[in-house]
Amino acid sequence: MAIVRWDPFRDFLSLQNEVGRVFEKTFGPGGEKGTKGFAWAPAIDAYETDTDVIVKADVPEVEADDIDITLSEDSLTLKGERKFTEEVDEDNYYRLERRYGTFQRSIPIPGAIKRDNISADYKDGVLTITIPKAEESRPKQVKVRVEREDK
Repeated sequence: MAIVRWDPFRDFLSLQNEVGRVFEKTFGPGGEKGTKGFAWAPAIDAYETDTDVIVKADVPEVEADDIDITLSEDSLTLKGERKFTEEVDEDNYYRLERRYGTFQRSIPIPGAIKRDNISADYKDGVLTITIPKAEESRPKQVKVRVEREDK
């Protein structure tokens, strides 16, 4: 019987390889036709001006008809889908890193807003949503009067 030297890292490497296979199988390229890879979430910028709350989302190659915008009491939800177009045979890819499939993002909306005047524009892959603030949530400026005592 041969004596085999015990290597404690061999078991860790085996575990790392197994976890890698599970992640590749679950989240890697493949999946259902038209939804390659795992779900993705668009990058979002949200800021406010004196009169509006502005939300910008990067959604390149998403058709405007595939985007759904919902406003609840205190949050804005974006849902949509970027569809995988099979321009190239899957076996010919060197890398397939861009994500396809459905997405959903919810953004909390601060303060009171005017729900009736919301607008959304889509240009060059950027969705811009403008939500007007209600009058009561807009900042008010108050002048301070200074009184001087004459001595």
